[in-house]
Amino acid sequence: MANFPSHDLESAPEGSKPLLEKSQAAFGRLPGLHKVMAESPQHLEGYQVLHGLFLQTDFDNDEKTVVWQTINVENECHYCVPAHTGIAKMMKVSDEITEALRNETPLPSEKLEALRTFTLQVMETRGNPTEEQLQAFFDAGYSHRAVLDVVLGLAQKTMSNYVNHMAKTPVDQVMRGFLWERKVSEPA
Repeated sequence: MANFPSHDLESAPEGSKPLLEKSQAAFGRLPGLHKVMAESPQHLEGYQVLHGLFLQTDFDNDEKTVVWQTINVENECHYCVPAHTGIAKMMKVSDEITEALRNETPLPSEKLEALRTFTLQVMETRGNPTEEQLQAFFDAGYSHRAVLDVVLGLAQKTMSNYVNHMAKTPVDQVMRGFLWERKVSEPA
C-alpha cells in the first residue's frame, strides 16, 4: 500500500502552505487530514471551501452534525467519526445526539431522524431519492434548499472520508478519546 505524504508547513507544496496556515489558525494545530490533503493544493482548497460553505447553510449545529456524522458513519470513516465527535462537543451538540449517530440508534427528535434518513437515502440512491422520500423530507419541515445543502455536506465528506480510507490517516492525538468502530449486530 502506498504511503501518502503527511505535510507540515515546511514540506508542503507552495500552493498548500497558505491553506495549512489557515488550518493552523482555525484549529490551533494541523489536522492530520489537512496534512495529507496538502499534497494537492487544489484538493485541500476545495475541501476548505466546501467546509466553509456548509457552515453557512441554514442548518443549526445539531443538523450539521447529523449530516456530517451520518455520512461519516455510513462510510465507516475511522478518522472523521472521532473528529466530528470532538467538533460536535465544541459546537455544543448534546451527547445524546452524538451517541445516537455513532451507535446508529434513534435520534431524540423526529425532525433530526428525518434528516439522517434522507441523508442516507441520498447516499444509497446516489442522489436519486424517490418522490416519496423527498416528500417525507419536506413533510418533516425541510425545504428544497435543505436538499441541496445535504448534497453539499455529502460532497465535503466524500472528499475527507475517501482520502482517509486510502491514506489511512492516523486519528489526531486530541481526538483519540473518541475512537470509533461500527457496532456489528448480533445475529437473531
